[in-house]
Amino acid sequence: MGKTRTPYPAEFRAQMVELVKAGRTPQELAREFEPTAQTITNWVAQADRDAGVRHDGLTTAERQELTRLRRENRQLKMERDILSHRRPGSRGRREPCHRRVRIHESEPGPLAHSHDGAAARGLDERLLRVADTRAIAACWQ
Repeated sequence: MGKTRTPYPAEFRAQMVELVKAGRTPQELAREFEPTAQTITNWVAQADRDAGVRHDGLTTAERQELTRLRRENRQLKMERDILSHRRPGSRGRREPCHRRVRIHESEPGPLAHSHDGAAARGLDERLLRVADTRAIAACWQ
């Protein structure tokens, strides 16, 4: 991995852009200051996009909105998967539950019902005792 550093302050970037627009080359500024010539060139191009001079990319505001929307979209997909009892990354398919879950009455006794995992989710846990808790857990994962 490459080295990471804290971003340059906005005022510093603006000063570099102004110096380039005043006639200095990015290479001169790179020798005099820390950022590379390519970094300074990128700052000038982004400043032109923000000013409406260039139309070959996203403005800073559009880029920030895109980042925010992508983050929000990721969060909503995760919440949807949780609410629909899906595994994250299962591409919208519910995981099938092939095991039968035996459920007994709350007191030891004869078998009361036999349900699949999906039907067993709605049953009141205080009244019923699940014979094999691993079977229910397998259905919910």
